This record gives sequence, structure tokens and C-alpha cells, in this order.
Amino acid sequence: MKRLLLLRHAKSSWDNPDLADIERPLAPRGIEAALLIGHTIAQRNWLPDRALVSTAERTRETWRLAAGEWLSRPEPNFSQALYEVPAEAILGEIQRNGGDAATLLVLGHNPGLGDLADRLTGRASPGKLVKLLKKKFPTGALAVFEFDGDWTDLDIGTATLTHFLRPKDLG
Repeated sequence: MKRLLLLRHAKSSWDNPDLADIERPLAPRGIEAALLIGHTIAQRNWLPDRALVSTAERTRETWRLAAGEWLSRPEPNFSQALYEVPAEAILGEIQRNGGDAATLLVLGHNPGLGDLADRLTGRASPGKLVKLLKKKFPTGALAVFEFDGDWTDLDIGTATLTHFLRPKDLG
């Protein structure tokens, strides 16, 4: 059984209007959320074997903070191919780069990440979680999926949503 963690970057700062979108850092609220979600991932023993992370500053910072306390963490694969792309592109990155990881973390952006989470959700997923996921995939949120097969087999409707955690649910 494989586990997929889809993590949206934590809340970013808009304090400096001169920064390009890709350069925006986390806001103070985002820093707290990233630390909290990282602690939750460790506490629940969902530590990834592989991590695919967008190259944006806010995703890099979310990664550093979330993974900072983990006893074991993979070297992240920072990929421009995850920066503000549609669900299909993210799925392609997972299929190409999941390798032999039992648990894969993908850290990216909406709307692509939220759309992918919605599309992956299979019929065995609990209705309450599906409804919550469809309502909104906020910054700092984590969708956890399980599926049987290789990463190359992951496709629309083939995964079971087991958890959907938002920062406001954890703090």
C-alpha cells in the first residue's frame, strides 16, 4: 500500500508588492502552520520516503519548517514543474518521480493541488472527508491518500482519501 501526502504551502506574505509571486515568503501565520503540520506528520508516522517540492520560496520554506524536526527526511526534489501547474501536470510528476517510495509527499499550489486531490479521490473515501476537501483546500492543508500499486498506476479515482487536515483543525 502506497501513501500520498498532498500538502499545500502554508500562508504566504503579501507584505512586499515588489516581489515576484515565486519569491513570496511565508507570513507569520504560515510559519506557525508549517511547524504544526510538520509535527502532525511526524506524530502520525507519515514521514515521506521522497518529497517533490515546488521551487517557489513559500513551498521551500514550508518544507524546511515542516521537515525541520523529523528524525529522518529525504532530500527534497525541488521542481519548477510543480509551480502553479494544473492537476494533470502534478499527476505526471508523481507518476514519473514517485520511484520506489512507500510514502510520497508533494508540496505545491492551488488550484492544481486541490484539483488533483479531488480527482484522485476514489469511491471508498469517507463522504465527510470528501465534502470537506471539495469545499476548500486552504493554505497549509494536507490530504492523505492510500492506494495499491506503483506510482505509475496512480490515476483519477484510484486512491482512498484517509485524512484531510487543515491548520485550523490542528491548532
